[in-house]
Amino acid sequence: MSKVQVRDLPEGVVLGNLQSLFSNMLHQMGRKLPQADAVFLNSFEELDLTITNDLKSKFKKFLNVGPFTLLSPPPPAEVPDINSCLSWLDEQKKAASVAYVSFDMVAKLPPVEVVAIAEALEAGKVPFIWSLQDKFQADLPQGFKERTKPHGIVVPWAPQVDILNHEAIGVFITHCGWNSMLESIVGGVPMICRPLFGDHRLNGRMIESIWEIGLKVEDGKFTKDGLMKRLDLVLRQEEGKKMRERIKKPKEDLINAIGPKGSSVENFQVLLDIVSKG
Repeated sequence: MSKVQVRDLPEGVVLGNLQSLFSNMLHQMGRKLPQADAVFLNSFEELDLTITNDLKSKFKKFLNVGPFTLLSPPPPAEVPDINSCLSWLDEQKKAASVAYVSFDMVAKLPPVEVVAIAEALEAGKVPFIWSLQDKFQADLPQGFKERTKPHGIVVPWAPQVDILNHEAIGVFITHCGWNSMLESIVGGVPMICRPLFGDHRLNGRMIESIWEIGLKVEDGKFTKDGLMKRLDLVLRQEEGKKMRERIKKPKEDLINAIGPKGSSVENFQVLLDIVSKG
């Protein structure tokens, strides 16, 4: 945690309104956690063994039992690729060349930053898939979708896990929420992070400074020139290749963790036994 800065912590911990209901809830949770029979987390042990071992020393039973979205994926029939994203990716000729852009449904970007992303993708002629809800597409520059049609698509929804596992994807432009981060790791895709709130800043710090598998945006927000530099670095320069090499280790650890004899599966069984006996 030595590279983590105070400002990376979520609102309500040491910054913001420390008298709010949310801040008080966090404080009371922190006091109660050591009394719990078990504390379980939506992660996997091997992501950071130092933190895992430290937390194991503080709780009666500390169990990484995730990632939830990858341990129990919905049947394929329930997540049809209604916007033909995967078939579009199949047509791309170069591996690790496409940018996938997606933000959580509650993580709305300021319109000026939506414009900055669009301008960077258009000016850099970067192949892209952009998952953007219809109600936010009004923020796009006029004529953007038509002008970029030869090398990009904007869709209201995309099968994120399948996209991140496609060999054509070279970078994930994301708010770096926990689930999105883990899904990017299992896909072996470096990230460009624009943290918005909650755990995003802390995740972004880990991604950039600890694991070195991605970058945060310059000065905390998207600009045309800043994003173009980031895209060029990740997709075309040697540092991007190094990121893709570095992400192979956590990807392998994650896949092993959710395998038949993996740590997350075994930990989940321990949790199940605790709950059943309780």
